[in-house]
Amino acid sequence: MELILWRHAEAEPGTPDLPDELRALTPKGQRHAARMGAWLERTLPHECRILVSPATRCVQTADALGRRYKVVEALSTASSAEAIIEACGWPAHRQPVLVVGHQPLLGDVASLLLCGQKQDWRIRKGGVFWIEHKASDGMPYIRLVAGPDVIGKLR
Repeated sequence: MELILWRHAEAEPGTPDLPDELRALTPKGQRHAARMGAWLERTLPHECRILVSPATRCVQTADALGRRYKVVEALSTASSAEAIIEACGWPAHRQPVLVVGHQPLLGDVASLLLCGQKQDWRIRKGGVFWIEHKASDGMPYIRLVAGPDVIGKLR
């Protein structure tokens, strides 16, 4: 199974009058979401399921991809890493899953899957953490895929 964790892009700051769930992307966040969305569109498997937090900034980030998605309450800011993992069907689901969500939850998911415990891992705004789990020979292994920002820095 492939699990792609995409943190929403930069959002406007919260205010006492604006509920956290309604914060929208900034113009910079919209540009970053479009850039990552274009890379993901070229890179994601066609049959990838896309699950999105109901928060406005996550929906806007997912919109930049241009594919159909499902808004899932289990991915909200009030969720847990365990609930997100369960919603994805990790590790047994047949289809790849892209999750558009929040920090620190996505960092918790990644560290829990890779280390067996939650650690303070951070995925930057608009960033992607791609985990692939295979057990074709009975022994599971994990493969991490670098996104366009990392690949660009390596060149």
